[in-house]
Amino acid sequence: MDTTTKIQQSLIVEGKGESKTAAFSDALNKIQKQVLKGSQDVILRIEPKEVTVLSAEEQQYTERFLFFFMPRKRVDYAVKLKVEVELSTIQMNNVVFKQMDQSAPDSISFPFLSKKM
Repeated sequence: MDTTTKIQQSLIVEGKGESKTAAFSDALNKIQKQVLKGSQDVILRIEPKEVTVLSAEEQQYTERFLFFFMPRKRVDYAVKLKVEVELSTIQMNNVVFKQMDQSAPDSISFPFLSKKM
């Protein structure tokens, strides 16, 4: 009985960072969390197939120490991506669990009390 399946899924993720690569990395790292949140199956592999940039923004501002001293330019990047992923999953509905009944033990043993000191 084959319990693994491949599913195509489309996700929209957002990321922010101080560089362009940091913003993309932040967005792509959120894929796994978003996929796990929406699934009750066991996920074996998440494979991005296509990435589309929906928006990419660059925000520049001047940062100053104590509002007056040492001004410097800072840049923050934000991206919004649409990612098509292929999921390899184990369908938990297809897994048949065999039920085993086990009787409870009659006594409780404490292994740390039986040792000689």
